[in-house]
Amino acid sequence: MPDCIFCKIVAKQIPASIVYEDDDVLAFKDIHPAAPVHLLLIPKVHIATLSQATASQVDVLGKLLALAPKLAAEHGCAVTIDEAGVPHGGFKTLINSGPDGGQEVYHLHLHVYGGPKPWRGLAS
Repeated sequence: MPDCIFCKIVAKQIPASIVYEDDDVLAFKDIHPAAPVHLLLIPKVHIATLSQATASQVDVLGKLLALAPKLAAEHGCAVTIDEAGVPHGGFKTLINSGPDGGQEVYHLHLHVYGGPKPWRGLAS
């Protein structure tokens, strides 16, 4: 899509702080982070919203979800369990879909939020 900002990032027409890239997926730091760690994971193919995803795109959707904890851990947000069985760390994922779902950029993207809380503007 020629006017899509995320498609332009995929095409390297707009710079981004890329943290991961393969043939199907691109991940980069959000330019207006809502948490100490705020990454965006996108499919390289343009899918406007989660509602427009088709069965043929299940593999790339699964790849986005599988990549989220790996990148969260690489950025210091791994979930760990101490000797007493108490969990520490962690991260949050979010996909906004459509205007009532808070979507602002119409290219499917998965947010990964992490770091010490509280984060501004994010519901628990």
